[in-house]
Amino acid sequence: QVQLVESGGGLVQAGGSLRLSCAASGSIFKINTMGWYRQAPGKQRELVADITSGGSTNYADSVKGRFTISRDNAINMVYLQMNSLKHEDTAVYYCKYSIADYYVWGQGTQVTVSS
Repeated sequence: QVQLVESGGGLVQAGGSLRLSCAASGSIFKINTMGWYRQAPGKQRELVADITSGGSTNYADSVKGRFTISRDNAINMVYLQMNSLKHEDTAVYYCKYSIADYYVWGQGTQVTVSS
């Protein structure tokens, strides 16, 4: 079993920055993909960015150039640096761990961007 705990959400003004962190614990395979997803009220959960254990990244078009995903495999952490935040970035952000057909979600952290 893998457990994920997110932190770093909060309230920020438009144009500001936040850094989200996700700590993974438990039976973690060295080869995996970790990602950040978000869900705004009334909308479906969507991919923000993900990163493989080898460092390959993938971003949603809406966040390219503003958000950066990174990870530290030694301590099983994944981060999301969010810059130039917009009101439309407001959502609950979830961390996800996946390997093959197995995946786990964190509990989510709220990000609110005031315009």
